[in-house]
Amino acid sequence: METAIIIPARYGSTRFPGKPLAKIAGKTMLERVVNLARKAAQDDPSIHIIVATDDERIKTHAIELNATCVMTPVSCPTGTDRVSEAVKKLDFMPNFILNLQGDAPMTPPAHVRVLIDSFCAQPCDLITPVVRLSWDELDALREHKKTTPFSGTTAVFNEKTGNAYWFSKNVIPAIRGEEKLRSEGAFSPIWRHIGLYGYAHPMLKAFSTLPEGHFEALEGLEQLRLLENGFKIRCVPVEMNGTPSLSGIDSPEDIVRAEALITR
Repeated sequence: METAIIIPARYGSTRFPGKPLAKIAGKTMLERVVNLARKAAQDDPSIHIIVATDDERIKTHAIELNATCVMTPVSCPTGTDRVSEAVKKLDFMPNFILNLQGDAPMTPPAHVRVLIDSFCAQPCDLITPVVRLSWDELDALREHKKTTPFSGTTAVFNEKTGNAYWFSKNVIPAIRGEEKLRSEGAFSPIWRHIGLYGYAHPMLKAFSTLPEGHFEALEGLEQLRLLENGFKIRCVPVEMNGTPSLSGIDSPEDIVRAEALITR
């Protein structure tokens, strides 16, 4: 099975322009993401790593990192649309395409590998990881959202089948009787979504033909486009195992948080 790990990295972010080139503890964000992709690939020749960008500055940096890079249109509305455009320019046909967000440098390589292995074992339309939050982690997420409300995404899904019900920038579900639940164990009923997506090739092609969804536009979450159109997303629970928790870099303030996590 041929796998393509594609890293969408655009320059013109509304909230944080040029963030793929921003440095985190001495390394650019893009360098960190490329390195974690390489660790996940484990020198497997069937896994290809490609940076997809719309900017010559990012392309130049990708070449400096000895990473394959393809140019995609500035007009791509989402990272997945950019990934879809990149696949069209490949000289091979991947069975599985993993969208590794270029602004998620804290993604554990093990999570990338879990998705690859899970898809090989049981192919599906789309696969994505989720991690269950402890009560302390939930408290930290709530506090974080007081200053950056659109950082961090939560998911609700069928824990038997993995099929997703919804994703939101709000903390969902609401918890009735929270005090009692806190006394029963260390983990909350809240699952944080990790912004990592794996597509079967036909599903990725279909995604690019779908119009932006109503709730996708409101939440700013492209995976909602698939749920709004009746497609299934399979959530795969993963564990952090002590890895620092930061879903993505959405603002300069997140750089400070990432550096603090790396130092710790």
